[in-house]
Amino acid sequence: MLKSYLENIKSEIDAVMERDPAARSRLEVALLYSGFKAVRSYRRANWFYRHNMKFIARAISQRARHKTGVEIHPGATIGKGLFIDHGMGVVIGETTVIGDNCTIYQNVTLGGTGKHTGKRHPTLGDNVMVGSGAKVLGPFTVGSGARVAAGAVVLDAVPENATAVGVPARVVRVNGMKVSDSEELDQIHVSDPVSQELCRMNLKYTQMKRQMVEMQLQLEAMQKKLEEMKALPATSDSEEA
Repeated sequence: MLKSYLENIKSEIDAVMERDPAARSRLEVALLYSGFKAVRSYRRANWFYRHNMKFIARAISQRARHKTGVEIHPGATIGKGLFIDHGMGVVIGETTVIGDNCTIYQNVTLGGTGKHTGKRHPTLGDNVMVGSGAKVLGPFTVGSGARVAAGAVVLDAVPENATAVGVPARVVRVNGMKVSDSEELDQIHVSDPVSQELCRMNLKYTQMKRQMVEMQLQLEAMQKKLEEMKALPATSDSEEA
């Protein structure tokens, strides 16, 4: 029991050291990293939750929330090696399932939709990365090796080894192959389908504006010609008189 507990702590410190270039020592991670502290508090709360001591479990999770800014429901299922970078604003719901060696950045929500009971939060496979500010909402699966770009809102399943970006999120890469025009993911430099759609709308607006100007010029020319035609009979009558 103690050996397993210590091995879990070691694996979670290892996860931080491997994935955070700012981490300088294991002691620093253990004592100062809010994401690490939040995960350790979750492990304790989850034990109480599974042993039907839910009040104590919630008390531990709420204390961790106030201390770290990370709210993890004690009923969630989390594998080994979870790294929560910075952590502030992260919310992980009750029926969320997170696989091994996942990375979650700040302000991420793994939430549900509606008020129905049962499975209502997402399932993340192994080695999933969720970028800062992303929202993954609903009881679907984000496949192993998938990446969710910063600020994305994921409302449907994401295949394994895929990259999802935008609001709502769209898959732009699967197994390294482009599904649509996109760039490599580093959380920020990704093609946003919403921005692309706005560009298309702006282009359409510019084209329509140009057409309206041309139609207005044509209308003014027709009105001028009509006025000239109306003036012709009056001129002819005056000449005859």
